[in-house]
Amino acid sequence: MTGKEIFLNALQRKKNPRPAIGNPVSIACTELMDKVGAPFPEAHLNADKMAELAIGGHTIMGFDNVMPLFSVVHESASLGVSIDWGQKNTMPSVKGVFCTEPEEIDNSDAFLESPYARTPLDAIRMIKKELHDAACITGKVFGPWTLAYHIFGIENFLICTCIDINKTKRILDRLKVVTIKYAKEQIVAGADCITVADHATRDLCSPETYRDFVFPIHKEIVREIRCPLILHICGYTLDRIQYINQTGFSCFHYDSINDDLEIRKEATSIALAGGTNNIQLLLSGKEDDIIKDIEKKIKTGIEIIGPECAIPLNTPLKNICAFGKYFRTIFNK
Repeated sequence: MTGKEIFLNALQRKKNPRPAIGNPVSIACTELMDKVGAPFPEAHLNADKMAELAIGGHTIMGFDNVMPLFSVVHESASLGVSIDWGQKNTMPSVKGVFCTEPEEIDNSDAFLESPYARTPLDAIRMIKKELHDAACITGKVFGPWTLAYHIFGIENFLICTCIDINKTKRILDRLKVVTIKYAKEQIVAGADCITVADHATRDLCSPETYRDFVFPIHKEIVREIRCPLILHICGYTLDRIQYINQTGFSCFHYDSINDDLEIRKEATSIALAGGTNNIQLLLSGKEDDIIKDIEKKIKTGIEIIGPECAIPLNTPLKNICAFGKYFRTIFNK
């Protein structure tokens, strides 16, 4: 079976010869950038460089999927938000507040013509042409809760959720259109599945807030986007997994702060991905420690094994390659 077949089977909890390995979010580290000649910030802004860096996730790291959107800002930049695109060793970030009222958000198709939206779409087409079906092409979009942070400012938006429920819902309703439209464009370009990253984690969004504001929109996103979808939320999520179970997402990409056994027990109707600690294991650990964690994930029944989130940019490449090395050794595949 190809990496694509194994990854898609894992997303749908189908029978597989082995667990899948991969990361639904960024695999970019500076060592990989050097190896393929695709450093930041060029890999955010140049489709050729973006594709080369993403493909390295399969050809060098040995993952079953590739994911070319390494930053969190492409939609926001396409909508007009000012962006600091960073350096080789720093991620891009939003500069300033772009909107104060939901009606200022232009969620028409115009944002899709921005070079910041077109570059990842072009990269997906290049990856499809290069890899064919060797690896699962994973697109990535950001959910409306996260887009609201970028456009209104985190503090402004969170205050709004407390004092103006109507305005909060109007913001989310306008931004969900952006999420859905961009996901559909990535599918047309060649994405086999889509990560929906929405940072509705406990430190920014209570379980009740997730239930009342985000959960209904996540269900709507699933209904609108016709392909396997992976939900990514950083941080502690066991307090809202009961709702995530009911969204209809194919898979949930979880953080290592959640106990493997507990989240596996609670995630009764959804595949799980990730869970390997980025700091203690991938950044600072040894290969033997990573292997022990992989074996624990296999015993626990995690369908897709890999990093818990976007890896730190200074992560040693050999540590990320430990996943593929282990699976090639054990499963001879």
